[in-house]
Amino acid sequence: MRTTTAALFLALLAAPAFAADTEGTIASVDAEAMTITLEDGTTYKLPAEMDVSALAGGAEVVIAYRETDEGEKQITDLFLP
Repeated sequence: MRTTTAALFLALLAAPAFAADTEGTIASVDAEAMTITLEDGTTYKLPAEMDVSALAGGAEVVIAYRETDEGEKQITDLFLP
């Protein structure tokens, strides 16, 4: 029992931040900072390889992201319905 509990505890410590998802409308795109801000005011960091020219204010998006240790919301997947 102790071994199982210890293994679970260590796995939780080693696990990266949990992923989450959201959807909304893009309010602004900052190509220099590689971020987008949704109309609710939340800012998300885009992956470095993302082509920001495909994103524009007013576009509906579905975002999968993970929160970094610094509290930054890093996009892991983005879908334009």
